[in-house]
Amino acid sequence: MKKFDLLSLSGVTVAIVAVLLGQHLEGGSVTTLLNGPAILIVVGGSIGATMLQSPLPVFVRAMSMLVWVVRPPLIQPETQLKEIVRWAQLARREGLLGLEDVVESVRDAYARKGLQLVIDGNDPETIRETLELDAMARERHDLNAAKVIDGMGGYAPTLGILGAVMGLIEVMNNLADPALLGQGIAVAFVATVYGVGLANLVFLPTANKLKALVREQSRIKELVTVGIMAIAAGDNPRSVEARLQGLIV
Repeated sequence: MKKFDLLSLSGVTVAIVAVLLGQHLEGGSVTTLLNGPAILIVVGGSIGATMLQSPLPVFVRAMSMLVWVVRPPLIQPETQLKEIVRWAQLARREGLLGLEDVVESVRDAYARKGLQLVIDGNDPETIRETLELDAMARERHDLNAAKVIDGMGGYAPTLGILGAVMGLIEVMNNLADPALLGQGIAVAFVATVYGVGLANLVFLPTANKLKALVREQSRIKELVTVGIMAIAAGDNPRSVEARLQGLIV
């Protein structure tokens, strides 16, 4: 069962509280940072720009990966290692065909594919090439998806400036009423705050988090690949375990 990532939730909370508290200590009002049009310009503009630059499958994958920030995929290298050693023991005891009894119960599609390649009698080198191609394709696709969020972090500050300029245009239209100038300028620059704040507190950290999780998944796939190859080669289960221990940090 996936668990909530308390570090991510705490990080977002600390960042938002720090900004709001800083605004309060500077003598400003927190309510001055609440501006619907500015949010629309920055968030809507950033999403629209990344939709323009991204192929549909990549954009859809990026949106589906956002949940990883608070509920990351379950990554348990120690558990995976024990599973591989169990498969090696079964293959040693009953032969490679003995793996047919467990292959359908394996939840991970990558590991299940590897075991099926072993059962079908493929040599270790063929298994390695097949699994590595699969792993590289998935990693590339997921990293491209993470770059979509990275793109939002790049566009947001510029769109914040755009919002500020649009606000200043309205200020210029009210030059005849000096009482509105100060308030109007303050509201105009709120868009810049949103752009820089969302980029550096939300979009860029989220993209980096997703990239780290993708690389961690690739590390688990490497563990599975090495283990499956060892099983196909008929290595001793204890030798398999010792080899895989080196891949767990």
